[in-house]
Amino acid sequence: MSTPVIAVISPGAMGAGIGARLTSHKVRVLTHIPAGRSQGSHDRAAKAGMHPVSLAQIAKEADWVFSVIPPDAALDFAKEFSAAYNSLGDEKRVGKPAFADLNAVNPSSVVRIAQLLGKEGLTLPFIDGSIIGGPPKEGYTPIIYASAEVGTEGAKVLDEFEALEKYGLKIGALRGEGAGIGAASALKMAYAGITKGITGLASTMILAAYANSPGTADALIAELSESQPALLQRFTRSIPDMIPKAYRFHGEMEEISGFVVEEGGGGSGDVHKGIAATYRRIEKSIKEDGEELKQLKDFVQRGVQVLEEKKKAT
Repeated sequence: MSTPVIAVISPGAMGAGIGARLTSHKVRVLTHIPAGRSQGSHDRAAKAGMHPVSLAQIAKEADWVFSVIPPDAALDFAKEFSAAYNSLGDEKRVGKPAFADLNAVNPSSVVRIAQLLGKEGLTLPFIDGSIIGGPPKEGYTPIIYASAEVGTEGAKVLDEFEALEKYGLKIGALRGEGAGIGAASALKMAYAGITKGITGLASTMILAAYANSPGTADALIAELSESQPALLQRFTRSIPDMIPKAYRFHGEMEEISGFVVEEGGGGSGDVHKGIAATYRRIEKSIKEDGEELKQLKDFVQRGVQVLEEKKKAT
C-alpha cells in the first residue's frame, strides 16, 4: 500500500504537532490556511513540513482529512469542505478522501457532521475521533480514540484508520457493544468534562477568593498546601497549561454541557456552562491583561513557592 496523503486542518498547536509527526514518517501532509489567519499559523505549518493548499486541492489529492479545530468551528468547516468537494464535479473520487472529525464535540454534533458528509452527493467514509493528551512531541504521543458507523463499511474504514498507526500515530479503535459514530466523542466529553472541568472549577473558586480579599486568597493557598497538597500541585501545573488554551476550552465546555443534557443529566448540564463562562472570562482577561490573568498567575507562583518550602522543611 502506498503512503497516504493526509490533510490536517488546521495548523494550530495540535494540528501542527500531528502534521510534524506524520511528515517525520514520510507522509505528505496538506493543510489549509484561510486568508486573514495569523503569521503564527503559517510559521507552524512550515515548521511541521505541511503544505498549505486550497480546500479543493485537498478534496482532489488527499486520502484522509483530519479536522482538528476549535469545536465551535467544526460544523462550519465540514460545510466548507463539502462545498469544495462538490465543486470538483467529474473530478470527484469515489470514497476519497475519508474524513476524520477529531474535534472536542459532543455526540449529536458529530452525528450532524457525519450526516452532512453523507448527503448532497457526498459519500465519504467517516471517522468519529477524539484526541486525549497534548500535541505530539519527541518521546510522547497522544491517543486518538476512533469509532465509525456500525456495520461492514464502518468496520472497514475503522480498520483503515487504525492502520495509520504505522505513521507515528497512536490510535484506540472503539469496537465495543454499540460503539458507533458518537462513541469516541462521548468518551472525549466524559474525560475532558472531568479533567478540564476540574481546572475550570478550581479557577472559578480561586478568582472568587481573590475577588473577596487578598487575605482570603492567602488563606486558600495555605489551606490547600496543608490539607490538599496534591490538588495544589495539580493546579500549579494545569492552570498555566490552560491559560493559552482558554479561547477554545469554553466551546468545549458548551459541548460537554450539551452532552450531559442529552445523556439524561438535565440541569446538571449547567455545571459546565458555568465553567465555560469562567474560561471566557480568562480569555477576555488575556486580551486585556486583566486582573483575572494576574490573579491566576499569582496563585500559581505562590502555590509553587509554598509547596517547595514544605518540601524543604520535611
